[in-house]
Amino acid sequence: MSGTGSERAQVASVADAEAPREPGSPKECAPFRGGRRAQQAEGAGASEAAERGVRMAKIEPYEKHADAYDDWYSRNRFAYESELEAIGRLLPKRGTGVEIGVGTGRFAAKFGISIGVEPSMSMGKIARERGIAVIRGVAEALPFRGGRFDFVLMVTTLCFFDDVEGAMREAYRVLAPAGSLVIGLIDRESPLGKGYEEHKGEHLFYRDATFRSAREVAAFLKNAGFRTFSFCQTIFRDPNGMDGLDPVREGHGEGCFVVVRADK
Repeated sequence: MSGTGSERAQVASVADAEAPREPGSPKECAPFRGGRRAQQAEGAGASEAAERGVRMAKIEPYEKHADAYDDWYSRNRFAYESELEAIGRLLPKRGTGVEIGVGTGRFAAKFGISIGVEPSMSMGKIARERGIAVIRGVAEALPFRGGRFDFVLMVTTLCFFDDVEGAMREAYRVLAPAGSLVIGLIDRESPLGKGYEEHKGEHLFYRDATFRSAREVAAFLKNAGFRTFSFCQTIFRDPNGMDGLDPVREGHGEGCFVVVRADK
């Protein structure tokens, strides 16, 4: 983990648990040299290596172009502020929170969230400069004890998860009994979302994304055990070059950016 000694100490103080062991560590994969067990272990190792390769491919653009990603929000401040307004409508105003996929810290910093999880070192470096204690990790294996947080925030990260259901279960696990998960996403079923889906291969950051609809996300959340849901939406035009804020409306299906809050 990069950072100064004080940063590492801060991260250790918020983790509250031992980070899960990386798949393929010596203790987990110590096969015999021959027989079926060795073949099975070799197959598992190949599968794990492939999964790691996919994960690295997804974060590679963010590692190489973190500054360009962060600059987009400065150049398109009306889109950014519209998203902030929508998130703020549903994000709890009190309690301890964490942002999963904190990126460069644009959202966590605005909402006073001091802890973030992020797989990209380049993005995490910028988030640390914004005062976020960043733990390198992934949504499917959160390094926190159960019931640690009052709310969890995820913004345009769900489309990159390797295991959406697993990530939802992990968020549920680390939430306190009355906790809330708030997700901001590009709605695949919205008019602009359909355009994102059609042209994602041309996009530097979204080429490996799997966009979901608000209805699909609600189904994932329900399967994970969440009980009540609220939705709002914004961004009803091309977010690039907006000349003013877009309104925030209830529901989903029209706005490209949808926020869903799910309560335990």
